[in-house]
Amino acid sequence: MAADATPRARPRRPARSLHMRKTLLAADAGQSTLALLPGANVFRQGDGADAVFYIERGEVQINVTSKQGKSAIVALQKAGAFFGEGCLTGQRLRVASATTMAPSTLIKVEKSSMTQLLREDRGLAAAFIAYLLTRNSRVEQDLVDQMFNSSERRLARLLLLLTNFGESGHLETVVPKVSQDVLAGLVGTTRSRINHFMNKFRRLGYIDYNGTLKVHASLLNMVVQD
Repeated sequence: MAADATPRARPRRPARSLHMRKTLLAADAGQSTLALLPGANVFRQGDGADAVFYIERGEVQINVTSKQGKSAIVALQKAGAFFGEGCLTGQRLRVASATTMAPSTLIKVEKSSMTQLLREDRGLAAAFIAYLLTRNSRVEQDLVDQMFNSSERRLARLLLLLTNFGESGHLETVVPKVSQDVLAGLVGTTRSRINHFMNKFRRLGYIDYNGTLKVHASLLNMVVQD
């Protein structure tokens, strides 16, 4: 993994992130902080599953590759997310790969240390369970979305999710930079279709798309319409 050694001003961490950092690094051993450049492999499919990761800063892409070599993006994880927790349920090998999409700071907690922390810290255990329940609900919604909604509406919903709509109660208008190939993988369609829909959304005034992607609340019309 490539360490990000380039000196630069670090953004101020929110109080929640600072508290989580302090909690996860509280045990005597088994924790480390990783500073990674974009494109760094956190772990690969088939690697030993021996640690849980928490994203302090940045973004991580989770993807799976079939035996035939076909790859699919299954999730984008942002700051405040855990990933790799399958090791806590007896998973011996990674079933997916994790790659950074932006300069990222991760806290790596070895399986034994994470188990100890969850057993001894009720606050961490509650936050971890709440996160997993929220993510499980998101996965169920994604399945329904794939089964019943058009790719155009799935893209609209994805863009809203990338702005944290529904989590903070309002839109964060600037979406983290995500390529159309990544969007196509998450929506389950082709890049050409994504390009067509993005141009349509721009014409309708749902988004501004000129180097930086900005999403307007009016995009909700695409998701809620019958």
